[in-house]
Amino acid sequence: MPQPDLPRDLKTTLKALKLGKLLPVLPERLRIARERGLDPADVLLLVLGDEVQRRNSQRIRNRARRAMLDPQRVFDAWDPSAKVTYDQHLLDELRTLRFVEEHHHVLLMGPVGVGKTMLAHALGHLAVQRGWSVLALTADQLFMRLKASRLDDTHAAELRRLVALDLLLIDDFAQRRLDDMETADLYELVTARHRKGSIVLTTNRDPSEWLGLLADPLLAQALVDRFTNNAYDVVIEGESYRRRQKPSLSRRPS
Repeated sequence: MPQPDLPRDLKTTLKALKLGKLLPVLPERLRIARERGLDPADVLLLVLGDEVQRRNSQRIRNRARRAMLDPQRVFDAWDPSAKVTYDQHLLDELRTLRFVEEHHHVLLMGPVGVGKTMLAHALGHLAVQRGWSVLALTADQLFMRLKASRLDDTHAAELRRLVALDLLLIDDFAQRRLDDMETADLYELVTARHRKGSIVLTTNRDPSEWLGLLADPLLAQALVDRFTNNAYDVVIEGESYRRRQKPSLSRRPS
């Protein structure tokens, strides 16, 4: 049954109050109110409750976008039938985000394609919903960001911004050797965030292999020791998830 149009004055008033987003749902809400014989105060609460929920959802989406989180990489999108193994009890604990409250790190290790980035971003989305500050970068994006900050003399300010985050996600770490500047930046970042902020880091390599990829042996030893002794280790093993997404004629809809 088509809904009656709203009075023009009501539309104008709602828009003036910056409540124009209510217009698409208001006719249905008013219909329900009439059918149930709701008190006007209850109707107002119902309508404004819709708007509060919409604004909260939009705020979370905006914060996730600014955090550079992939909107598709959330726990609801995780495929439980994926042929991978990991410590489910540990992952359940990490989803409580107590590790962020206690300023611990998370190390997600495993071969290519098993879902490390997926889990990292999913934890990031949970943190955004809690109201924490989050930023997701690949390791190369992080180092490029810090190198660029040296060119315009904002390096110290950029480091302060990275240190101040509640949760920093670093994806695809240790895929290549780091130079002196990158090693020093990473050491300073990890040291400054020690017991003050959390890092979720994904890697294909065991931390023992990081030592040979960092330019300064002394900084490397201190960095690895400081990070690993404050991190939960999540080892993911199994078949690459991307194989299941490979296009195939047999998967096309008929």
